[in-house]
Amino acid sequence: MAEIELDRTDRRILVELQRDGRLTNQELAERVALSPSPCLRRVRRLEERGVIRQYMAVVDPEKVGLGLLAYVSVRLQKHVNGGHAPIEQFARDVQAWPEVVACYAMTGDMDYLVRVQVRDLAHFSKFAMDTLMKHPSVVDIRSSFALSTIKEAVALDL
Repeated sequence: MAEIELDRTDRRILVELQRDGRLTNQELAERVALSPSPCLRRVRRLEERGVIRQYMAVVDPEKVGLGLLAYVSVRLQKHVNGGHAPIEQFARDVQAWPEVVACYAMTGDMDYLVRVQVRDLAHFSKFAMDTLMKHPSVVDIRSSFALSTIKEAVALDL
């Protein structure tokens, strides 16, 4: 996917919206030194081009009972006859698992890195044993648990 050219004002808009996605257009326009109409046009253009993918609240997992964060490396069975069936099946199925908050295709020994947010170790164990290990494409998993969060940025450095 091609990088979209952003000027200084576009970047300032993005920085402000990353800080507070609930800003009104008037507030945003004031912060980036534009009048409201051009500001709104720029925001809509950034949305249409997919630079701004969505707006959302960042929820504290511990405060909603999801205090255990695990990173799981997943290795899939070898490709069948040069095809990608195991990869495609896993990538499709992982979309439906609510415990998985992120999944990345990786280089190296393992095929995927899966970020899992669950209530506790019992919840993780059930997910790992009943979902991950029973998936027909999965050969091996390796889990690591986060002991504490040192840094977790959601805003990009623009």
